[in-house]
Amino acid sequence: MTEEHSRRLLFKVGGAALVTAAITGTKTAQAAPDGRKVRPVGRHLAYGADPSRQVVISWQQLEKVNGPYVRIATNGGEFGPKIAAELRTLKSEIGWQEGDHSFPPHGPDPMYQCYLHAKLNDLTPATTYFYVVGHDNYDPATSKRPNEIASFKTAPTATATTPFTFTAFGDQGYGYNARKLTSLAADQGPAFHLALGNLSYAIHGGTTNVEGGHADTDKYDAARWNSLFAQNEFMAQTTPWMLTLGNREMEKWYSPNGYGGIKQRVTMPDNAWSGSIGIYAWRYQNVGLISLDGNDICHRNAANLDHTKGKQLTWLDGQLEKFRKDKSIDFIVVYLHHAPYSTADGGGAESVAQQKWAPVFDKHKVDLVLNAHNRVYERTDPIKAGKTSKEGTIYITAGAGGQSLDKFYKNAPESYLGNENTSGTPTMRCYKRNSASSTDTKVTWSRTRYRGYSIVAVDVTKTTMKVRALNEDGVLIDELTLRRR
Repeated sequence: MTEEHSRRLLFKVGGAALVTAAITGTKTAQAAPDGRKVRPVGRHLAYGADPSRQVVISWQQLEKVNGPYVRIATNGGEFGPKIAAELRTLKSEIGWQEGDHSFPPHGPDPMYQCYLHAKLNDLTPATTYFYVVGHDNYDPATSKRPNEIASFKTAPTATATTPFTFTAFGDQGYGYNARKLTSLAADQGPAFHLALGNLSYAIHGGTTNVEGGHADTDKYDAARWNSLFAQNEFMAQTTPWMLTLGNREMEKWYSPNGYGGIKQRVTMPDNAWSGSIGIYAWRYQNVGLISLDGNDICHRNAANLDHTKGKQLTWLDGQLEKFRKDKSIDFIVVYLHHAPYSTADGGGAESVAQQKWAPVFDKHKVDLVLNAHNRVYERTDPIKAGKTSKEGTIYITAGAGGQSLDKFYKNAPESYLGNENTSGTPTMRCYKRNSASSTDTKVTWSRTRYRGYSIVAVDVTKTTMKVRALNEDGVLIDELTLRRR
């Protein structure tokens, strides 16, 4: 490479990213340590609303550092100049935590977690970028640390017709099963992954009915977030993870609605309106995607019930209309944590979603709704107006992402590929507000039920969307193909 060409490459790489350079966050009581001794951990990516041009690189530092940055390169060229990252510091008092580990007697109190985020804009579509993250006195690009060089690929342009795959599951937490499913998802070669809420299980206890949003009863361990990001780094550093909010993301200690913690830890498009959190729309080629805040319609964990005062519903209706008017969008996928329709016992189904959201899904012919909350796999027949219909929407519960498994209500039998079972009558359980009591309804639309760890993989072409469910050993337990309407 000539010197002149190298300069052009450096200018192109450095100029390809417009980054939020301001550094904000609560000042810690500790001085920044020697940067040479502090290694970045837990790298994870997210797309912006335009994944062909926007990517966010995020990571964590276990101690405060000065001058955090990203450097990027294309085609194996030299890394460009340092691009400043935003530092967000989260303060967690030890006194209100109950960990599953011992807090060191001479450790800091309060506990600080430092999260870094670099927003890259004006990237080139369908391009592989290499990157490193660093800080003052720590530069992997110049200190011979090839194991710290990661990469990502921007999406093709919106009108491209390249086949692609994405994966999804929720209720992951950390541990053996959680890591195994992350590995299985990575094996599918997805363009992105949908993380369907209840991510870290930092909230890991409390009264039976109110886990999330209740600081007086919830058991909490902020360090579980460290474990989650470290566990998923091998996939999340190269594959964007698009998150939606669950009840265990309502960490009441940080803000009135409990979302102060998640705002520090991750960066999603959040483009529904100014100040929206976990509510956003984006597209990947011919698929329009919408993330909803299921806490807004949740009766059983009602801390944030109707907290948007109808604003989310109005936005949803308008956004779905925009997607359906766009002739280049062939499929619409909505993802959230709570289940509009399910026959599982754990979280049940959400009657408010059935009353308010499902009619909007029907109106705009949403193809697929993905959720978690119930730690099982379940697929419905197409549902419209609450009943099976060829013109309806498929609802899939993909909540068996790593945590302890739930049961199907009233012991409805499992039924999945190679083990079909039509005996018994599945029953939908809709919890009453802040209560363990429920309204029960027998249903005919529960098509596939599996009580085991599993992931969902969706293979997309211009005319089809094939949905596969795989158990933790990679065995196919369910499959269907949706065709463009």
